[in-house]
Amino acid sequence: MQNIIEEFILQLHTKKDTSSNTEISYKRDLTKFFEYLNIGSIEEIKNITKHDLEGYIKHLSDIGRATTTISRNVASIKAFFAYLYDEEIMKSNPSVGLKAPKIIKKVPEILTVSQVDALLEQPSKNSPKELRDKAMLELLYATGMRVTELITLKMDDVNLAQEYVVCHDRKKERIVPFGSDAKKALVRYITDGREYLLGDNEDSVIMFPNCQGGAMSRQGFWKLIKTYGKKAGIETELTPHTLRHSFASHLVENGADLKSVQEMLGHSDISTTQIYMTSGNKRVREVYAKAHPKA
Repeated sequence: MQNIIEEFILQLHTKKDTSSNTEISYKRDLTKFFEYLNIGSIEEIKNITKHDLEGYIKHLSDIGRATTTISRNVASIKAFFAYLYDEEIMKSNPSVGLKAPKIIKKVPEILTVSQVDALLEQPSKNSPKELRDKAMLELLYATGMRVTELITLKMDDVNLAQEYVVCHDRKKERIVPFGSDAKKALVRYITDGREYLLGDNEDSVIMFPNCQGGAMSRQGFWKLIKTYGKKAGIETELTPHTLRHSFASHLVENGADLKSVQEMLGHSDISTTQIYMTSGNKRVREVYAKAHPKA
C-alpha cells in the first residue's frame, strides 16, 4: 500500500510542485485512511466506494477532528483517487462529489501592543542566543513574515542600510520594510552574537542559526516563542503566526490599506487579508462613525 502512496506523492511533487509540508500531510492522511479501512492491496483499493469514503469522513467528525483537519483529509482523498482514475488503476472515481465540511473563518488571535512589547522585552540578556532571539522576534513582528521565511533567511536577504528584508516563498519573493527597533536588534545580533552561534560553521549564510551553528527548525522556534510568551505573562495561545496576525491587525487598526497589507503578508488573494477588517476592529469602527452619514 505504501508503494502506491509513494508513487502518488512523487507525481504530486514532479507535476504540481507541491510543498514538502503538503506531501507529508497527504501521506499521513492516506496512511491513516487505509489503516481505518484495513486495506493493503491494489485489488482491495478497486473495491472502495463513495459510501466508504463518506463513512471515513463521518468517522473523523465523530472522533472530534477539527473541520480544517477533515477538509484536508477530503482534499488528500480526492487528489489520490483522481490520480488512481487518471492512471486507469480504477475504472471510476468514487471521490467525485465528496464534500468537505464548511470551514468558518475565525478572527485570528492577536496580541495587544502592550503584550507585544512585553514579549519583545523578554530576551534582554547579552548572550549570543538572546541577542538572536531578540532580533528574530523583533523582525517577525516588524515584517509579519512566516516562520519558515524567518528561519530560512539568509544574510543577503536583509538590507540594513535601506531597512528591508526579502522574503522568499516557494514561487515568488517580496520586499517588506522594517523599522528602527528591528534594525537595532539585528545590528546588535550580527555584531555580537551571530559568529558565536555559528562556531566552526563560519561560512554559513544562514541569518539565524541554532545553537549548534546549523539551521533552526520550525519546532525550535515554536518552543522559543512559547517560552518567552510564558515569561511575558501571555496566557492566550501563542504561536509564530500570532505575531504575523498582530502585525497585520495593528497595521489595519492604524489606517493601513488592505492592498498594502496583502503585499507585505504575501497573500495571493485579498480575501485572505480581509479577515483583519472585522467589526471588532477599533480603527474600522472609528472610521465608520466619522464617515458614515447614518452612523
